[in-house]
Amino acid sequence: MNSPSTPPSDQGEGLTTPVSTHYGMADFARVRKFDAHVHLNVDDPALVQLALEDGFELMTINVDAPDFTPIAGQRAIAIAMADAYPGEVHWSTSFSMSGFGQPGWTERVTEDLATADAEGARAVKFWKDIGMGAEDPEGHLVMLDHPELMAVAEQARALGLALIGHQGEPHNCWLPLEEMTTENDRRYFSRRPQYHMYLHPELPGHDDLIAMRDRFLTALPGLRFVGAHLGSLEHDVDKLGAFLDRFPDATVDMSSRMSQLQFQSLQDRERVRDFFIRYQDRVLYGTDLSFHPSADPVKFCRAAHGIWTSDWRYLATDESQRVNALDADVPGLALPRDVIDKIYYGNAVRVFELADSADDDSAASVGESVPRR
Repeated sequence: MNSPSTPPSDQGEGLTTPVSTHYGMADFARVRKFDAHVHLNVDDPALVQLALEDGFELMTINVDAPDFTPIAGQRAIAIAMADAYPGEVHWSTSFSMSGFGQPGWTERVTEDLATADAEGARAVKFWKDIGMGAEDPEGHLVMLDHPELMAVAEQARALGLALIGHQGEPHNCWLPLEEMTTENDRRYFSRRPQYHMYLHPELPGHDDLIAMRDRFLTALPGLRFVGAHLGSLEHDVDKLGAFLDRFPDATVDMSSRMSQLQFQSLQDRERVRDFFIRYQDRVLYGTDLSFHPSADPVKFCRAAHGIWTSDWRYLATDESQRVNALDADVPGLALPRDVIDKIYYGNAVRVFELADSADDDSAASVGESVPRR
């Protein structure tokens, strides 16, 4: 099989077809890919089957979100899917902040983390309720650099698990609806005012949460950290680059933040393109596709395929497409093939230590329910 970045070049005896520096839409299904941020919250293989058809492996991330399947159920589904599709489905464990600060909480969480590692987890998720809702027994907001959470992170580092951190929200979250840069953020926060921080000035600001995350990472050198949702620095690729420069063990996933990148590339396409080329080893492709029990599998998979192909068109090709979140036509970045191969696959293999999966040629190529938040 040809490698992803080496397309066939012969076109008749003695003739050679010039090799494009970037992929096209025709390459989508055959190139090995990895969606590093999905949520399989239902025991249904529909999304996994679609992923196989479209050339993806999946990282399903457990999280103690109020509108998700209970966390124990998510874990059971993740283990079952990983057992049924070894090499194609991987998973991240998580924990509940319920009971935080009570005797035995830290011991229970660290022991469970060791169990999850033995069961095949590749990472642990620290969710946004840390710093944005969870409280200690005295009613104080729990911040990421609390000693008990540091102990959990130390356990993750000792076990060799990556830590996926969702701290903060998009910068739009601290703006009034009419000043937000993307329609998808306006829609999301108008429907979920409890997460719209502009309405909650008593809670930490965006800069406070980013500083909290950075203190946490400074205290944990060597921790493999994945900043979910572009590390909540999606609004400014220069600030995101500065974060990656400061923390060499950190990477970020792109989940639910494509329209913010596209907003910036409408203003300065080369600035965004240059960011991806410079930090090609530090970014993971991801979507935040969330497959819930209430979803119609056929409609969900149709929407998921549309998201995967739309993102590929933007990142990998030079084609323009209409982006409804911006009400604008957005040209593709046409990133070089080797850059796409890293962002879409190689970086995830390294960060989640999936070398065995990468060596398995059998997975290399194939022939309202999809929230992007």
